[in-house]
Amino acid sequence: MDESDAVVVAQVCAGDSDAFRVLVERHSRMVFRLAYRLTGNQQDAEDVVQETFLRAYRRLKRFESRASFGTWIHRIAANCAMDLLRQRPRSHVLAPLGAPETAGAADTPDEGAIGPDRWAESAEIRMKLGHALDELTPCERTAFMLRHFEGRSLQEIGQALGLRTSATKHSIFRAVQKMRRALEPLVTS
Repeated sequence: MDESDAVVVAQVCAGDSDAFRVLVERHSRMVFRLAYRLTGNQQDAEDVVQETFLRAYRRLKRFESRASFGTWIHRIAANCAMDLLRQRPRSHVLAPLGAPETAGAADTPDEGAIGPDRWAESAEIRMKLGHALDELTPCERTAFMLRHFEGRSLQEIGQALGLRTSATKHSIFRAVQKMRRALEPLVTS
C-alpha cells in the first residue's frame, strides 16, 4: 500500500475521522472516472462516488493494510456501480464514453472542424457503442471497461470484481465477443 495512504488509514482507524477526507481527496477523481464510465452519466457516477466512500468509511477497520488502498476503493466503486446497473432497466441508453471533464472536445466532434457527414457518422458510432455496452451484463461491462478504458491488469480486475483470473478472462472475452457482434455492421459497411 502507498505509504501515505497507510498513514492516513491508521489515523482514521485511531479515531481521527477528519483524516478520511485526505483519502477522499486523493482517490475521488479516479473513483468518479470509473463510476462515470460504468454508469454512463454524471449523476449516477456522483451517487456511486458517494456510496463508495460511505462504504469504505464504514468498513475501514476491516481493510487489510498489506493491500493497496487504491485497489480496495476501486473494488468498492466497481461493486457500487454494478449494484446501480443491476437496478437500472436494460433499455437505458448510455452517455458518451469519455469522463465529463473530457467529454466536450475529445468525444464530441466540432461540427466546424469536420464535415456534417463525418459528424453524423461519429454520433451514430457513439450511439451504437452505447447500445452495445448496454447489452453487456454489469460484470461484463465492468470487466470490459476496467480492461480497455482504465488499462487495469487481469489481477486488478479480478480483485475489483471478486473473481479468479480465469473467470476474469472469461468475462472480458464474453464482453469483447458481444461488442464485436454488435459493432460488426460498422466495420463491414
